[in-house]
This record gives sequence, C-alpha cells and structure tokens, in this order.
Amino acid sequence: MTSQNKNIFVADGKNSIHDGIEHNVGGGKALIDPMDSVMLLLDHQTGLFQNVKDISVTELRSNATALAKLATLINIPVITSASVPEGPNGPLMPEIHQSAPHAVYVPRKGEVNAWDNALFAKTVRETGKKTLIIAGVWTSVCVMFPALDAKAEGFKVYAVIDASGDPSEMVSRTTVARFTQAGVIPTSANAVICELHRTWNRPDAAEIAELYTMVSPNYKAVIESFNKAQEVSKQQK
Repeated sequence: MTSQNKNIFVADGKNSIHDGIEHNVGGGKALIDPMDSVMLLLDHQTGLFQNVKDISVTELRSNATALAKLATLINIPVITSASVPEGPNGPLMPEIHQSAPHAVYVPRKGEVNAWDNALFAKTVRETGKKTLIIAGVWTSVCVMFPALDAKAEGFKVYAVIDASGDPSEMVSRTTVARFTQAGVIPTSANAVICELHRTWNRPDAAEIAELYTMVSPNYKAVIESFNKAQEVSKQQK
C-alpha cells in the first residue's frame, strides 16, 4: 500500500482540502487534522485480548488494523509499544506492523503507562505532531494513562474506543466518562477514517473504501451493489 496524497491537504489557513474544487473555508476546522496527527497503537497484545469483554476481539483487531492501514495510506506516523511482551500479556498482534511497515516500535522497561517511558514520550514529541490518535488494550489503562498525561502536556488527544478493549462494558463506560471530563475526545475507527478521508475526489478513494469494509463489514454490500448496478447499466447501453 503506497500513499498518493502528499498534496491533498495543505495548511494555508483556509479549507485544508486541495483537490481542485472550491470548498467552504471553515469546513473541517473542527475535525482531526491529518497534517498534525500521529497514531499511537498501544499494547494490542494476545494475552490482554483474552480479557477483553466489551467488544469482540475480531472486531477490535479489524478496527486496529484498519487504522494502521489508514496511517500508511495517508502518511501519518505510527508509534507502537507493548507492556512486558515476553510475559503473560503476550506479543503484539502482527497485523499492525504488517499494515504499517513504517511504524516505530518503542520498547518499555516495565512501565504500565507508556508516557512514563522517556523514550516513548520523546519519540512522540519528535514527530512534531500535536494531535494524538490513540488506541490500545486495555482502554482504561494502556490508552487512558498516556492519553491523560499527553493531554496535560498540551496535546490534542483522541481515543479510538472500538479499536481498544476493556474487561467489561462497565469499565469501558467509566473510562469514556473520565476521558470526557479530562478533555480527551472519545471516537470510533469509522469516524477517524471519515475525518481523515474528507473527500472522495482523491486518487486513493477505492483503497479508502476498502477500509470502511473493515470497520463496517456491511459496507462491502454497498460497494458490491453499486458495482453490479454500474455493470448492468453498461450492458443496457
């Protein structure tokens, strides 16, 4: 998967989409800025997956993989880390680095909170990006702790709830409430794709459409029905 969109978005104080069409100047200013974002995919580990009860592990893995593919497609840095991967928490799911070969893995020295690790925080700062898109397992720990610390440091932080997982729905609801109180923005994988997608008038539109089928499988039927309708229309001409 290669990016074709280095010049689609331009920070010029106007609408950031530059696809040859005139857009409303204020459009998108409240959305995630793809030019200012870094994706943190934390502790998506096989051992921790066994304790995820608020979302199916299949859905969680698919959504996390979709985020990694999105980051590769539109040139967003990815940083990963794992909590004691040689222990019972287990190794990282391989799909993330397979889908985002540019991802930087930062090892930790036993810290539960990735932001306690000096190298991890330094790696994030060195991207020069001020918007963090974070997902991980558990949401209440692996996402929550660095999200709160990064927010306190001045970053704008989005927590992707359905690319993360917790031991129960109660824990997940409590986590989202704490995020909201702290100013961390809860969101979904589908919303992140849409916000960074912004326009179908781009050369990688078909590749982005495939990402929607990962976070919303029924979208595959939408694509199939459209393609069939197009095929029938051509046959009738």
